[in-house]
Amino acid sequence: MSPALKRHFADYAAFHRTPGNQLCHYLGIPLIVLTLFGLLSRVELASLGGYGVTLAEVLLVLVSVYYLTLDATLGALMIAASGALLILGRRLPWTVALGFFLLGWILQFVGHYVYEKRSPAFYRNLAHLLVGPLWILAKATGRA
Repeated sequence: MSPALKRHFADYAAFHRTPGNQLCHYLGIPLIVLTLFGLLSRVELASLGGYGVTLAEVLLVLVSVYYLTLDATLGALMIAASGALLILGRRLPWTVALGFFLLGWILQFVGHYVYEKRSPAFYRNLAHLLVGPLWILAKATGRA
């Protein structure tokens, strides 16, 4: 794990100390990622060999490059997880994706304002919008 990722995780963890907030994030963040891919997969940018390349794939590639610079193993695991979420997200009707996207964000704010009694980390540092999913994956795989 790079020193930069260690700093990001330490800072992020300081905003996620209570079990209630952590649970809200364990549920909400994957839901947000899944549904964000589902919604962005509606925006087709090009067709390559019969496959419609969408804004979801562009996001996946860009974020994956960032994750790989922070930690190669976690980055590779996140590519696999994100690929699975992208495949599932593409199958969701947009109305369902939008509803679950909103639910995911509601869970984030419930976690922070009901349990943590502190604003979300991304209010202070927008990079935490990308750190959150990686932190959840690191926790799930015992790497955090």
